[in-house]
This record gives sequence, C-alpha cells and structure tokens, in this order.
Amino acid sequence: MSGGGPIAERALRLMRRFPRITQKSVDISIYDRVWNVKKRSQYARKGVGNYVYKSWEHKQRFAPVGFVHDSSPFYQHCPVHDYYKDVLHRRSYPPMSLFELQLLIDTGKLDTNQPIDLTSLALTGTYRIDPAFNEYGVQLTDDGIDCFQAKINIEVQYASEQVISAIERHGGTITTAYYDIKSVAALYNPEKFFKKGEPIPKRLLPAPDQIAYYTDPKNRGYLSDPELIAKERFILAQKYGYELPDLTKDEKMLTLRKDPRQVFFGLEPGWLVNLKNKEILRPVDKDWQEFYEKV
Repeated sequence: MSGGGPIAERALRLMRRFPRITQKSVDISIYDRVWNVKKRSQYARKGVGNYVYKSWEHKQRFAPVGFVHDSSPFYQHCPVHDYYKDVLHRRSYPPMSLFELQLLIDTGKLDTNQPIDLTSLALTGTYRIDPAFNEYGVQLTDDGIDCFQAKINIEVQYASEQVISAIERHGGTITTAYYDIKSVAALYNPEKFFKKGEPIPKRLLPAPDQIAYYTDPKNRGYLSDPELIAKERFILAQKYGYELPDLTKDEKMLTLRKDPRQVFFGLEPGWLVNLKNKEILRPVDKDWQEFYEKV
C-alpha cells in the first residue's frame, strides 16, 4: 500500500474526535466476548451438562474505562433529558388574558364593585379549571394589555410585571395568593362544596418552593409587607411612566384583602354553610375555635 488515501484521512478524523487512547480504552468490552461453552461428555446429564459459568463481575474483572453500563462507550451514549420528570405532581395555572377579563367586565359577567377572585371567574362559566389535574388557579397573562381599562380589585395566583402595571395604571389593585388543592376545589365550585356538609377549611401556607414568590412585594404577594407593596407600586409607576392614584382616598373595596388562612370573602375557616336552611353555623367548642384561629 502506498500513500494515505481517503481511508487514512477518515481514520485520522475519527481519531481526533475520539477520547485519548490508552490501554484501557482500546480494550474490547468484556460484554462483547462470546464464550464457547464445552460439554462435559456424552454421559453428562441429558447430554447438555456445561461447565459452571462465572461472569466477569464474579472474577472481579470489570469493563474497561469509558464503558457505561453496557458495551457502548460513554461518548456514544445519548443524553437523557427528563423534560416530563414529576409531571404528575407539578402545579399548573391555566391562563386567562386581560382581553378576556375586559370582555367579561364589558358583558356584565363580572361586577367591578366587588372583589374578583377564582370564584367570581368560575361563576362566569367561561373560565374552567380541574383541581384533579393539579390546576391551582388563575394565571393572568398580558394578551390584550392595550384594551384593558377597568378599575378592579382582583386576586390571582400568578401575574407578570406587565399585568401588574396594566391593572395599577387604571387605579386598580392586584394580589397574588396561594391556595392548596382542597381550597381551590372549594373556591371553584362553592355550591358543590357546601352541599358536602363540611366546614370551610383553613387555607394552607405555600409550598416551600413558592414561599419566595408570595412573600415578594414585587409580585404583590399576599404574605408580603403592605408598606413594601406601597413602595413597589410607586417604583413600578415610575418605571412605566404613569401617575399612581392614592388608595387611601379611594373606595374601601380596592383595599379589601383576605386573611392568609381565609378561603372565601366574608366567611371564616371552620364555619359551616347550610344551603337548605340558609344559615351559617359557627363552632362553639373552644378547641375547634383555637384550631381555626391559630395561624
């Protein structure tokens, strides 16, 4: 053979891509070897008696360096991306745009004189969630941000900075609040919950991975300091260039908030709503009162 030729060039290109060659890396994988098993004799058990086979693990002779779990070298393995890891346990927030919210207000399905929460949106019949699929509430998006002009007091579970500025620009207020899955089911369908004859549950605190979001005044979290929220409202107004209205001189409805343990407006945890007799029953036992009043 004379000269290198294309085969030699191809071999050199492969050598540049492969890892450093050592005595271990050029060794053939022990899992690729095929052993010829000999029979003992024609008088062995049914004529198929074999020698006792011991794997390389029994002989403490492991695979060469670079082989991972099988006969493939590590540089030939496809990377594994767990895009759907723990997908059954993730919290999801079905979106609702500002355009849809403005449309519900214009058509009279939402009353701007009352605070708006998940119950108000569910009673319109246009927004649907399913707590059985780990859907934890409303995600307000900025679609239709130029069309939104309502002055409201709304409570959602997630909102971006643009959505917060769009609501506060027109004199409204927004709060991001967390509800556990049982509270979400009660909020989404109050009639179904009250027919069960169960007392109103006490809302649980956020999960560990969401405490930072709901305690941040920039997100208008319901667990953040009101003084810091007022400061962040002023900073956001300066950033987007609009005048911030004074809430102290405005309607009381805009400053109405739920207690961190409260689920429904006007109803406390532990109360029992009787739809048939149209009455509300409150716990009398002191132990139950302490349980529901304890933060």
